[in-house]
Amino acid sequence: MEGFRNRNSKGFTLVELALVLVIIGLLITGVLKGEALIENAKVKKLINQKESLTAAYYSFYDRYNAYPGDENITTAPPDDTNNGNQNGQIAGNERWYLFQDLVLAQIINGNYTGAANSVPTNPYGSWVRIEWNADQQSNTVVFNAIPYDSAEQVDRKYDDGTYNTGSIRADSDYTTETNKVVYWRM
Repeated sequence: MEGFRNRNSKGFTLVELALVLVIIGLLITGVLKGEALIENAKVKKLINQKESLTAAYYSFYDRYNAYPGDENITTAPPDDTNNGNQNGQIAGNERWYLFQDLVLAQIINGNYTGAANSVPTNPYGSWVRIEWNADQQSNTVVFNAIPYDSAEQVDRKYDDGTYNTGSIRADSDYTTETNKVVYWRM
């Protein structure tokens, strides 16, 4: 019985262990909530980016009566050196010219040169561009390398939730856990 009464023995009491487990649980919960907040912020930034690009695209059209990148007006926007074919479809090199036109028209800020891959990045770190999508028969905002669950979340919230129909489409089904290319009709 002497062994049970020895207060100098080393070790933790059940109360101390329970307290440590509660603290660890709270830390894990906080980290998971923080990750969810970061992911939600990226999704909101993606949506805002699409809305901003759409507004810039149509502002250019209102000003010049032609789509940025696709225009073939030699004096518009000022200092423009690249012209499209003005057929209404942003295709080929026009998708690179588009952002340069928006900057030269002072509709957006940036350093887009009209060269290949001179485009903004999305919240997930890959490219964004506007181009013709034959499946949707429309110019679309194209986001590259969007996590499958984020792409599905945007599709469910703003469209029909099906990867291959509606105004928001992905390059493959949301059940495959790979990054998606998302096409969002203008």
